[in-house]
Amino acid sequence: MLLLAMIFLVPVVSAWGAETRLTWHGHAAFEIVTPGGAVVVIDPWLKNPVNPNAKEGKDPLAGFEKVDYILLTHGHFDHVGDAVALAKKTGARLVSNFELGSNMAKLHGFPKEQMGFDTLMNIGGEIQIAKGEVTVLMTPAVHSSGLGHPNAGAQEADIVYAGNPAGFLLVIKNGPTIYHTGDTAYFGDMALIGQHAPDVALINIGGHFGMSPAMAAKAAATVKAKLAIPHHFGTFPVLTQDPKAFVDALGKEKIPALVMKPGETVVFDGKKLKK
Repeated sequence: MLLLAMIFLVPVVSAWGAETRLTWHGHAAFEIVTPGGAVVVIDPWLKNPVNPNAKEGKDPLAGFEKVDYILLTHGHFDHVGDAVALAKKTGARLVSNFELGSNMAKLHGFPKEQMGFDTLMNIGGEIQIAKGEVTVLMTPAVHSSGLGHPNAGAQEADIVYAGNPAGFLLVIKNGPTIYHTGDTAYFGDMALIGQHAPDVALINIGGHFGMSPAMAAKAAATVKAKLAIPHHFGTFPVLTQDPKAFVDALGKEKIPALVMKPGETVVFDGKKLKK
């Protein structure tokens, strides 16, 4: 009887004791460590000017000994960033659309063997990674997506097609559901993302290339986020938006906000932010 009791109790204990770690490395770069220990990095422009691990001659890749998956929302340099170097160092597999993945390999040297039909996808698609611990859904984004051509000839384009821009929904077993907007404008079909009611939404607020703080707060409400974290601000002269304006706008929507500092890590116990 004691053995049977232990068997039935183990899943309950593991679920309650599950922790997910979320680190913001500045701009749109986030690192997620799942309860099972899988490491997922989204849009790893780690050399961005607000990342404390990239200042004073530091190597921002030095702290990454293990990365299992790199997720790219689109092809712009401030999102692709250090994906190739990080992949070569850690062996991480690439999750992106097919066009971006193909050109990352052909033009930028991303290891071809670290991507495939198991990880390359498109908007509306759904895959499982980390041995099924994480379900990844690729969501629409209203933006553009082009990848720099480093060796373009005189008659060739400097920027090549990199598929459609996207966002990601990560549904983590025994952890939070996380929505990363990528770069996007507000769009009505965010209401469909709201069917997943993300526990945390990582939302671009910088304006100019995407949503203003006011529109970002509207997006948080539309996707029914339980917590909203701003990103994509303060790294370029034109991205001068103040996250306080986002927090104030969220207050009108009655949605909690968390303004993280670059390099900061927060922990979720199950689906709830650990205080």
